[in-house]
Amino acid sequence: RLLSPIDLHVVKASGVTFAVSALERVIEERARGDASAATAVRARLEERVGGSIRSVVPGSPEAAALKAALIEDGMWSQYLEVAIGPDAEIFTKGPTLSTIGWGGEVGIRSDSTWNNPEPEVVLVVDRTGKTVGAALGNDVNLRDFEGRSALLLGKAKDNNASCSIGPFIRLFDENFGMDDVRAAQIALTIEGADGYRLDGSSSMDQISRDPDELVRQAMSEHQYPDGFVLFLGTLFAPTQDRDEPGRGFTHAVGDVVTISNPKLGALVNPVTTSKDAAPWNYGIGDLMRNLASRGLLGHTKNQGA
Repeated sequence: RLLSPIDLHVVKASGVTFAVSALERVIEERARGDASAATAVRARLEERVGGSIRSVVPGSPEAAALKAALIEDGMWSQYLEVAIGPDAEIFTKGPTLSTIGWGGEVGIRSDSTWNNPEPEVVLVVDRTGKTVGAALGNDVNLRDFEGRSALLLGKAKDNNASCSIGPFIRLFDENFGMDDVRAAQIALTIEGADGYRLDGSSSMDQISRDPDELVRQAMSEHQYPDGFVLFLGTLFAPTQDRDEPGRGFTHAVGDVVTISNPKLGALVNPVTTSKDAAPWNYGIGDLMRNLASRGLLGHTKNQGA
């Protein structure tokens, strides 16, 4: 196993940045977190807005016109607001130092029955707002919790071992930069202990908001003195049934998730429950004590008294 490649960075994530993910969030909302109701909702929503939402530019006059039409039809949603409105969804995915690295177990809540991995590109941003590199990430998602209420986002997203990053950070240089991120094809494989296999992908060229714009919005009226990482969202939204017909995909303990890209490597994590995953017990205080015990916290002129 490898440690997560970040340390004091704040862990931020952007949501509903792809048209398909926007539709799936609306489906979760309309189905009230009930996977068995999702198929019928999906069909109705795709028929009404599928093509329109894929072509509209967020925050544009066309987006405002689509919003007005959907409100009139009684189909507007808070998820469509962040999908095509001027403001992106930016949230805190997990506490500093809580992320999992390559080979570590990722956790889903033991009381979740509808959940999935989210394969994403993760930007690494310094304190000035400059993007300095990228990695792969799994923004583990509980569709049943968020589907019941968007106010349960914290419980749907931030649990023990619910975020992995790795295998390494690739720094931007003359051979790799933001244009590579914009063109990245992210592959996903889920292999179950029962022989189940699901292959998926996420194409960054389908993102609705440019990565630089998402960084700008994350920095809006905010500071990150130790830098931050930003999950960019995903096109992947699994609808393939795993068990009962019409219930779609959900994880089973023992699944192995592999997220890969030729330029960023492969991030591999087995799945367990957040209750059974190794507890997160190494915080900032532990890090400072460790550094102090090794004489690595020397006084500098800029530190003051």
